Amino acid sequence: MLEFNLYDSSGRPASSDMIRHAHAVGPDDLPLQATFTRGPTSLRVERPSSDSTALCVQLAVPCPDAATLEREGAAPLSTAPEFSGHLGVLTLQTALLPQRTEPYLLGLELARRHIMLFLNKLEDWGLFDHPGCEPILRQFEAARRTFTEALVASRRRGVVAGGEGDITWQGEADRLAMVALAIIIDAGDRLAVLDARRSMPERLSGKAYQDAVKIYTRATAETPSPGAAVSIASVTGVTLPGTASIGVPVEPLVFNDAIQKAILSFADFITVPMRWVDMEPVEGKYSFAGSDRWIEWAVRTAKLPVIAGPVLDLRPQNVPEWLYIWENDYETLRDVVIEHIQQIVTRYRRAVHRWTIASGLNVNGNIKLSIEQVIDLSRTAIAAVRKLHPGAKIQLAVDEPWGEYHATRKRSLPPLIYTDAMMQIGTAVDTIGLRLVMGHAASGRSTRDLLSLSALLDRYALFNRPIAITGLGVPSRLATPSSGVPGDEPSDLGGVEPEFDGGWWRCAWSEGWQADWASQVLAILASKPYIQSVCWNQLLDGLSGGISASLEADLPSGGLVSTQAQLKPIVSRLGQIRQAIKNGGATTGAGCDAIPGLGVL
Repeated sequence: MLEFNLYDSSGRPASSDMIRHAHAVGPDDLPLQATFTRGPTSLRVERPSSDSTALCVQLAVPCPDAATLEREGAAPLSTAPEFSGHLGVLTLQTALLPQRTEPYLLGLELARRHIMLFLNKLEDWGLFDHPGCEPILRQFEAARRTFTEALVASRRRGVVAGGEGDITWQGEADRLAMVALAIIIDAGDRLAVLDARRSMPERLSGKAYQDAVKIYTRATAETPSPGAAVSIASVTGVTLPGTASIGVPVEPLVFNDAIQKAILSFADFITVPMRWVDMEPVEGKYSFAGSDRWIEWAVRTAKLPVIAGPVLDLRPQNVPEWLYIWENDYETLRDVVIEHIQQIVTRYRRAVHRWTIASGLNVNGNIKLSIEQVIDLSRTAIAAVRKLHPGAKIQLAVDEPWGEYHATRKRSLPPLIYTDAMMQIGTAVDTIGLRLVMGHAASGRSTRDLLSLSALLDRYALFNRPIAITGLGVPSRLATPSSGVPGDEPSDLGGVEPEFDGGWWRCAWSEGWQADWASQVLAILASKPYIQSVCWNQLLDGLSGGISASLEADLPSGGLVSTQAQLKPIVSRLGQIRQAIKNGGATTGAGCDAIPGLGVL
């Protein structure tokens, strides 16, 4: 059993309602199924096993005041004019903890784990001696010093004088730990951006790839094929030639000149979704008109590469009603899937150069399949495309890559285990796709800090495949239940349980902050040598006329075009980022500094 005592920012006992998204995590960050019991000011976690367990929770992270930061030697946490005074409503994780009857302090264990993550990435990225890291290391030392004070305070007993009355030493320890947590989260964000700044010039100029080829040739006495991904021991993941491309999914049911012009201003490619409910609304009767016109425009007019898919996505908004007839007959369902893939791939194989064959099968949250059937259906879908279109590249997309869903769904597969299984059985997957959608009140869409995001990418890079971000997005308005943080707007979702607060990062979501967040994250992604492409999650916020259901179910207000058909600031920002990447690729030494909006930290 694990029990956590909860305190507020002043060190006084806090209600357990402050905790959302609580789930247990085991070794290798694999989500575990556990039972949670809320006390008035505590949270208890019980598991059948006695193994060490971590707790993952979502909570508001307040910033320490300026005087506290100055005393600890830490830099101001933000200079952005929109800064809310909070680091956001973030999903965070404790370290692995042995089970015991004595309660833990939640703030102390969250800070302990984030300090450990910071140290691990500092070593992995080789930034100890980087001259630009000195201010960040001073901030880290401030966090570690404050954490040590919290650790010492947690061993004391009795009360201590507080600003508004006496509090217990346990409360004082948790207050100090939350100060340390805020400092180290900010330092981690800065570290992730610094690593991007350091790596970007070599990625864009091609030097990183040239060096990897030289090392590979010396080690193996072989020369890799031109343009092939190169894997060497000294670099996490594969190293790819060229720069990361930026794309957007089109909406087959919306086709006009304004949207086409906007796409041309920033996109290196388009993704044409193949939602089964749109392609075959009635069994045996296909509707290709919407996809046909976008693919024809991309190939003949825009001269843009086309990525198609996911061809197989079994989320409720993508599945036609008639398919549920076969939900309990897997053999027939598999035959129907193969026939559907044959129809789609045969029609578009001359125009499509890359297929996202499936997405989200790891979640297994709609049409119920056994674990064996999930693996078999994935393998079967990949084999069908490979047979029909041998020259195409195939990517398999993983949804909810942190894997929170596995804590409540017994028949799901944790994303890392699913990915490993697909690699182990020898499927011909060219690229691993990841969907990174945050800020939405739904499972797997809670907001994370930049260091945790960058570390997650490095975990998937260990499979030594190129990585494509098949869906990147955050909303452009705050549309989650109130988090209790001053300045939050009330929810406009209605009926959403508090456990599914999407959270936010540093500022409440707005159109401008959506663009600024994209600048930070795209800089991190484009600097990684193994990132092949980044596709924004959706084109439209959602419109009337029958297409809003599929869009709104994914990420309300997450599009590039508003419901009033107005382009958002992120469209011009993506164009600027794309141009900065292209200029960096042509000019040695250019990099993150050319990306607008990157200086908000």
